[in-house]
Order: sequence, then structure tokens, then C-alpha cells
Amino acid sequence: MGKSYAYVRVSTSYQKEDRQLLAMEKLGIEAKNIYIDRQSGRDFHRPMYEKLLKKLREGDVLFIKSIDRLGRNYEELLEQWRYLCREKKVDIVILDMPILDTRNGKDLLGTLISDLVLALLSYVSENERKAIRERQLEGIEAARKRGVKFGRPEKQTPNFNMVYHKWMSKEISAAEAAALCGLKTGAFYYRARKMKADS
Repeated sequence: MGKSYAYVRVSTSYQKEDRQLLAMEKLGIEAKNIYIDRQSGRDFHRPMYEKLLKKLREGDVLFIKSIDRLGRNYEELLEQWRYLCREKKVDIVILDMPILDTRNGKDLLGTLISDLVLALLSYVSENERKAIRERQLEGIEAARKRGVKFGRPEKQTPNFNMVYHKWMSKEISAAEAAALCGLKTGAFYYRARKMKADS
């Protein structure tokens, strides 16, 4: 009989994995067999997931809270699922979706149903990820049109105009101009280009 492992993923360091970890604790999975990544699910280049893959052996069972915790890229998700089940010969249990439990229905019909449900869910998951990204971009564009500025506010340099004109007339070097404004040379060049474009 194989070992039980769990894979937990959150997209950012601000999100908490508590809910997923609690579900794994209830199953009695040892802490050393729980692998946690804190990064996007758009691909499978994740350090702890890759470490987990090396640990898994034939007959092991991999528990995951929900399908989107495994991944969000439709094609890669299907590819990983097949790799785990068919090549590594590992069983996968998606806790939020009991039909995605490869320990059940090992016959042809069970496998077909599981594959169809997985394909549908991963397609929905990827479309949701794309929709979220589109909404973010639309929100950013709408905010820009309202005059909202993104990023850090520019450092105030009241003497910039005077220094800029001295630099343009070659009285001082860019390094000297940047120092007089209290900026790094790259930041001075950036503002100088902006000023030139605005004039």
C-alpha cells in the first residue's frame, strides 16, 4: 500500500493556505507529506510541486483540495493529470469533487467519466483565470481614464526644470544633473525624456 501525500497551493504570499491544510489534517496526512507552493497556478514550474513529483511512487495517493489548486492552465493540467495517473501510477483525489477520485471506477467507464469531468473543469478553470485577467486589465484602463496613477509617486524635485535646462545646454553632465536633483541617473534620463516629449 502506498503513502498519502497532499499538495497545497495559494497564488500569493498574502493568501492563506489554512483551509487546505485543515482538510489535509482531517485526512490524517503527515505534515512532512504536505507540499505547499505560494505562487501562480498558470504553469507547473513550482519548487514544491517538482519536489513532490520526485517523491511520488506507484500506488501513492495524492490529495488536493480543489482542481484549481493543482493548476489553471487547461492543457498543462490535463497533461499533469495523465502523467501522474498513467506514468507515475499515482491515484489523485480532488476533495471538493468526489467524482475526481481515481481510486474509484478503475474500469473503462469510470476512467472515461473522470477524464471528461477533469477536461470540463480544467477548461472552466482556465477560462475563469483569463476572465479575471481581462477584468483586471479593463479595471486598470478605466482607472487610468479617470486619472488614477499607478506605481510609486514621483519624487518631488522642485529644481528639475532649472537643472534640466542646464543639462540640455551642456553646462552639466547627466550624472551632475541627477545628483543636483537627488535622483539616480536612470531616473533623471527618464524624466528628461518625459519632459522633452511633453514640450
